[in-house]
Amino acid sequence: MNPIEQLKDVIRKLHGAEATHVETVPVKETFQGQTVWEGDVEVFDLADHPKASRVYAWSHGDPDNPQHITVLQIPPAVTPQKAVQVAIAGMFREQEGNA
Repeated sequence: MNPIEQLKDVIRKLHGAEATHVETVPVKETFQGQTVWEGDVEVFDLADHPKASRVYAWSHGDPDNPQHITVLQIPPAVTPQKAVQVAIAGMFREQEGNA
């Protein structure tokens, strides 16, 4: 299964909606001059989702067992860049909660 199909499958399982790939957007997120994340964000349109018509998704980590991230296009996550920022903030809060 190619990476786009993998993400479509993850979106279907997590959000209960069919996804249509729209585009790939390169994103580089920096904080205090340092790159904290860089990669491609896949943009998908969603069919019949109750809260969003679009979702942003990407994978990272081990290529044989990647971690998949999906962020619905709900404010403030209204662009691929903002979706990455929302995901990073969520991971940071999660790490603080586990500390």
